[in-house]
Amino acid sequence: MKNISILGATGSVGTQALDVIKNQDDKFKLVAFSSNKNFKKTIEIIEGFKPEYVAINDKNTFNKVKDYCRNNHIKIIVLEGMDGLIEISTLNEVDMVITSIVGMIGLVPTLEAIKSGKDIALANKETLVTGGELVIGAAKSYGVNILPVDSEHSAIFQCLQGNPLNSLNKILLTASGGPFRGKSRKELVDITPEQAIKHPKWNMGKKISIDSSTLMNKGLEVIEAHWLFNVDYDSIKVLVHPESIIHSMVEYKDGSIIAQLASTDMRLPIQYALNYPNREKCIVDRLDFYRIKNLTFDEPDLTNFKGLKLSYEAGKAGGIMPTILNSANEAAVDLFLNRKISYLQIIDLIEECMNKFKNEKLSDLQVILVTENKVKSFINSKYNI
Repeated sequence: MKNISILGATGSVGTQALDVIKNQDDKFKLVAFSSNKNFKKTIEIIEGFKPEYVAINDKNTFNKVKDYCRNNHIKIIVLEGMDGLIEISTLNEVDMVITSIVGMIGLVPTLEAIKSGKDIALANKETLVTGGELVIGAAKSYGVNILPVDSEHSAIFQCLQGNPLNSLNKILLTASGGPFRGKSRKELVDITPEQAIKHPKWNMGKKISIDSSTLMNKGLEVIEAHWLFNVDYDSIKVLVHPESIIHSMVEYKDGSIIAQLASTDMRLPIQYALNYPNREKCIVDRLDFYRIKNLTFDEPDLTNFKGLKLSYEAGKAGGIMPTILNSANEAAVDLFLNRKISYLQIIDLIEECMNKFKNEKLSDLQVILVTENKVKSFINSKYNI
């Protein structure tokens, strides 16, 4: 029995991770999880999985959950905030931490989990985007496995099995192109949050859906792939693949290309990470090749969707530039979702911050946290937030 802690259990990936655990309840036990503001889902998880701990970031929800559990005589330890996240990430009885929490808030508890010797099933891309050097270094020092959960990185990981990294020539990272593929900048002027969160293929949370529409999500995945697989940025190529059947590919130095194909269901990469190196029973829809008529590919549009271009620039610059990029994106997406800025201003703000803030060496975790605060404070003050 493998004991699991989930950071961000009420979100899209966290919910699907719970489904995987439920389908293999003879192999996995949910010991702890975190949530933010979703009281109803939090109670459903507590009553359905009977974990020993829950960490809640939102103060009001924390109080409501604590009162509910006390009034209904539910035995569970209810924790609050970052201290709670760290505690459920470092519990002695936990074997693996699934980091599906969205945003840079996942960095600190992930590092603490690694230092406690926990294997990481990584779905929080911001952790590696901002702190890749620290996280990968810590994982090596403490002998911890980082198993990718993002469908693209899981695909690459699977394609690399049985082959040495020095035989790799190129990573081919696929992208659906998002809901606005093929649109001009003029056509993007009046895009609303409701339009931007409607992803054509994947069921994701609001923030990730917005990132996918701007191609920032793919840019963050490029930086993440650099750290996960120790590959130069010039050896990571993005392919727009609207069908989202090939989740990514690996090209070897002899010219051979290996691809991973599957239905668009996050439960497959989650299941693979939890059971690695074993494969278990199928819990997703199988592909029917008689029904697949086309597999098409195209170059990404870096003119109208500059997020990907800026991500390559930030990744190659190194230091704290990826933190500047990511912090600006988090703040800008939040403003857009709250209708404080227009859709096109998201990328404009990111570029403004990359030009405004000086890059410096990534010496420790504190530099990342200070940089995040500076960038977000600048953006919020700009719009009187």
